[in-house]
Amino acid sequence: MYVAGKNILIVGAADQRGSLSELPIRVLVMDSGAEAIQCLRSERIDTVISHWDLIDFPDGKLLKGVRGAKPATPTIAFINPGDVDQEIAARELGVDAVLSEDIDADYFKETVCQLLRIPAVKSIEASQGAGQGLGSRASPEEAGREAVVTQKHN
Repeated sequence: MYVAGKNILIVGAADQRGSLSELPIRVLVMDSGAEAIQCLRSERIDTVISHWDLIDFPDGKLLKGVRGAKPATPTIAFINPGDVDQEIAARELGVDAVLSEDIDADYFKETVCQLLRIPAVKSIEASQGAGQGLGSRASPEEAGREAVVTQKHN
């Protein structure tokens, strides 16, 4: 499901895309900083998620450019696990979130939802499979929670 106006750009961290598949957003994935620059020129991007150390834009150069050109655009920096220098540099730059490459997928998804101000979507087993109803898989109070979640995202 895609909601008009919510576009995120992921650069150098394509493996994180799957974590966002249930969100009502459009995800553009680029492998290099040069591709990302072209995308930023041709698309309206609401959030930029980039690895800090891209091959063609090392040491946060892409995120520095985004923060300088579009300071209101939320940014997330992915850093190498345990790399304190990258974390300090990213925080000093003022990115909205600094995450390690080995981040939990659910935490990553929550972070993106907070930045985009959209409700987090959770997989609901009972709602999968059309026409099956809730049956014995959910208690009445769970059914109520699922109905609320479904209404928010339809």
